[in-house]
Amino acid sequence: MVATLTKLNRRDFLRSGLVFGAGAAGLAAGYAAVPDVFARAVYAGKQGGVVNDKVLVMIQLAGGNDGLQTVMPLKDATYRDLRPQLSKSVDQALPISDEVGLNANLKGINTLYQQGKVAIVQGVGYPKPSFSHFDSIRVWETADPDRRQQDGWLGKTIAKNYDSAGHPLVGCACGSTEIPGALRDLEATLTVVNSQQSFKFNGGDDMDKAMGALYTGTPGIYGALFDTAVTTARDTIAQLKTSASGYTPKAQYSDNAKLVYSSKNQLAAALQLAAELIVTGTGVKVLHVTLGGFDTHYTQQQRHDDLMGYLDSAISSFYQDLAGHGMSDRVLIATWSEFGRRPRENASAGTDHGTAAPVFLIGDTVKGGLHGEMPSLAKLDTGGNLGYKVDFRSVYQEILETHLAVDAKEVFAQSFEPISVLKSSALATR
Repeated sequence: MVATLTKLNRRDFLRSGLVFGAGAAGLAAGYAAVPDVFARAVYAGKQGGVVNDKVLVMIQLAGGNDGLQTVMPLKDATYRDLRPQLSKSVDQALPISDEVGLNANLKGINTLYQQGKVAIVQGVGYPKPSFSHFDSIRVWETADPDRRQQDGWLGKTIAKNYDSAGHPLVGCACGSTEIPGALRDLEATLTVVNSQQSFKFNGGDDMDKAMGALYTGTPGIYGALFDTAVTTARDTIAQLKTSASGYTPKAQYSDNAKLVYSSKNQLAAALQLAAELIVTGTGVKVLHVTLGGFDTHYTQQQRHDDLMGYLDSAISSFYQDLAGHGMSDRVLIATWSEFGRRPRENASAGTDHGTAAPVFLIGDTVKGGLHGEMPSLAKLDTGGNLGYKVDFRSVYQEILETHLAVDAKEVFAQSFEPISVLKSSALATR
């Protein structure tokens, strides 16, 4: 667990107590399982006029997902010229229009697409793109192509809208050991849960007792802050145990033993943990998970196809689980990757760092279908890359304002070209 303690003092915490259940207001808000001090941070927004019970799940496709092998041109001769090896798989693609099809291994997502539950925003990118993983990841995480910002766009969202009392489960990274940059903000309290089993004090009960005794006699702010941190950690551990005992999956999650080499992350396990947090009413609002392995410079065909299949299985199970619990109308799933790949395959049957790529938005509240415009393969830039059609911050802006019902101007210094890919909801109004 990682937490900053700028918004919760010892007196507030002790006065609120450690009683599970948020009282009448909390029950009405739907957060009955959350300790009082945590729940107050979440439903205070409701009392302030924001009526919203939505949850956002961001899935990072780390390494640079190849958009042209994910949403594939079906009839473009230039595509076959640029990719004589990789384009062979287009014959197995799953058509979603006359012009494009999904990777053959995205069968579950294709089914959701046919049901109107998948919106694909084509040609997403940003001006003056960087081909460095670290630099471009920072751009997407901070929503700042000028590289001036340090805080993440989701961290800002949490700090300005949900974190008034330091609720540690509002923002949560699942299946990770560190805070993703998109969630990072000095004013946001965040939780990182690698797995349900590992979320505990290192050293077990003995360490827990030692931590409590260590600063008993320490006066002043340092003792208070330490006491608050330890108590919050204990209570969050207890909350996750309570959630685990009250959660039964409504889908079969599978972390395939053939997990693609270098992906490093068990996405299905992370999404199952995310589902647990959502359906048991912990008050979570923003979740982040990661699937790596997309830096496909060589022998891309099988590796990328395997990643697509694993991504598809994990998302399909996650959606089925949420739907089985009657929660699919509350949750928006969104993918992001630091960049796409170059249109021309390289000599190693792979692709190098590129620019624009599609973003997937999945859930009951999306306006299903294709949005934006696939960049032209016949009009590449001077570096042989795709020109972007939609600024990625337009997608973020739509997520914030339509799904989470927060003011994007609190997060971004400017407004962006609006896109309409999500349905407005009575639960997302001010």
